[in-house]
Amino acid sequence: MHSHTRRTVLGASIVAVGSGALASCSRPGSQAGADLPSVAGAQPESGLRSAAGSRTEAGHESVGGRSDHGGGFVPKGPEGYVNPSDPEVDAAEKARGSGPLRKFRMVATETRLDLGGPTVRSWAYGDTLPGKEVRVTAGDILQITLANHLPESTTLHSHGVRLRCDMDGVPGLTQYSIRPGADFTYRFAVAHPGTYWLHSHSGMQLDRGLYAPLIVEDPKEPLSYDKEWVVVLDDWLDGVQGSTPDGVLDELLKGKSVPMDMGEDLGHEHSGHGGSGGGHGSGSGRHGPSRVLHGSRSRMLRSEGGHVDYPYYLVNGRLPEAPSVFRARPGDRIRLRIINAGGDTAFRVALGGHEMTVTHTDGYPVEHRRTDALLLGMSERYDVLVTAKDGVFPLVALAEGKKARALGVLRTGSGRLPRPSVHPDELDGRVVPARRLVPHESVALCDREPDREMRFRLTGNMHQFNWSFDRQPYSIEQRHPVREGERVRLTFINATDMWHPMHLHGHTFAMTGIDAVGARKDTALVLPHRKLVVDFNADNPGLWMVHCHNQYHSESGMMSILGYRK
Repeated sequence: MHSHTRRTVLGASIVAVGSGALASCSRPGSQAGADLPSVAGAQPESGLRSAAGSRTEAGHESVGGRSDHGGGFVPKGPEGYVNPSDPEVDAAEKARGSGPLRKFRMVATETRLDLGGPTVRSWAYGDTLPGKEVRVTAGDILQITLANHLPESTTLHSHGVRLRCDMDGVPGLTQYSIRPGADFTYRFAVAHPGTYWLHSHSGMQLDRGLYAPLIVEDPKEPLSYDKEWVVVLDDWLDGVQGSTPDGVLDELLKGKSVPMDMGEDLGHEHSGHGGSGGGHGSGSGRHGPSRVLHGSRSRMLRSEGGHVDYPYYLVNGRLPEAPSVFRARPGDRIRLRIINAGGDTAFRVALGGHEMTVTHTDGYPVEHRRTDALLLGMSERYDVLVTAKDGVFPLVALAEGKKARALGVLRTGSGRLPRPSVHPDELDGRVVPARRLVPHESVALCDREPDREMRFRLTGNMHQFNWSFDRQPYSIEQRHPVREGERVRLTFINATDMWHPMHLHGHTFAMTGIDAVGARKDTALVLPHRKLVVDFNADNPGLWMVHCHNQYHSESGMMSILGYRK
């Protein structure tokens, strides 16, 4: 068996081998990652502004996203809360340590994408779908300069990373939007290894092609494997017969405006919490066929599969008729890092002829568990190990409740490619839900009673498309208070007939059970008329979004803000 340093990575070469341990049982005042070694950072590369000299879209000099004319970006809202660049944020960032500086440049641009036959005009990072992988080491300082070549403003969110608040990429809350023709430099410590991803957090832009994998490696990697396959799942409609995500949202809203106070964003052309343009932007208004899904049903989700009838479902940007092929040898032990980048689709995933061993969810290790298939809501990630057999095998991502699928292929020998309609038996086998996973002892939260409890009632319906928390539309001035050092319990009570993947920014939470604190995640499904209870340590000061990661739900109002009190 080869060591993990000889892994083959789909779509990009390995640029680093990462590190990092997590102090998961934080007590009040402690900081995860504080024991990482300190290493002097590299100097900013020629021709690129560092975080100490980037420009905001308003043309002001900024330092790490902080404007020179006010000491930091301050969103609308009540006083007495820690703002995105306040000293408490700086202190939490310093506690994460300082490692080598790793620099990347990304360009958000209009481009033509080949999906494996059909080509579409869309927005992406560069000219690839997904965007080129960003791979660093736990303990590194990650610097990403995002240049905006789009016709409207944008931002970049590092999904699942416990980072400093003013680098979180939420327009109107943690930063000004990056206007067309401008750039912005995100810079923050990455303390914990795992499978994460990058995506726009502006309006409906995520449901175009503005996403890329973010892989943080562990230099003390406990897993033994020969190769690695990064698998990004997506549902796709942008540019197909004139469809745009904004037009579909308009159709779902039936022309109604969304009654949300999004705050001052300097990107006035935007809707949403940063928006996607115009009356919903350059993609405003319905063009092409109706994309509203009718008559769907998922037994696993106990509801409709979703709202949007996508024409395409993709694995690594490719259609089932021309699938992405990963090559290995019989007997190779392969690590799959699976990311659901979809906007409205949960995927049931299986590798034909193979059993999978779950090792991580949302970047955090779990006690190994064998399964035939996985269910991934939007933005969830799972790492699994498989031992490759000899032949050609379909990796199928079934769009739950939508009678469609995405397809990738594992090839270790001769044979024809699987049919696009292939349905391996494993899809109907064992599926291990996240609530049944047990966290690895290195990341398990201590058994501690919560200091604060919050309840969010998920409300809304398909007819009115008025998704929200507690029937209150999102406002930039909302604050649900927490204090640093607290153990906080969030209870999501789903009073709707729809399922929702709930996501918390800047933290990971533990799913709670009757007998124990469960697996660490940042996104988890709550099924119709059920509840989801999670605990997290309030150890990352700032203002943090909590929202449904169905893009159409969040943009119609199912978002709120947790704020650390001074």
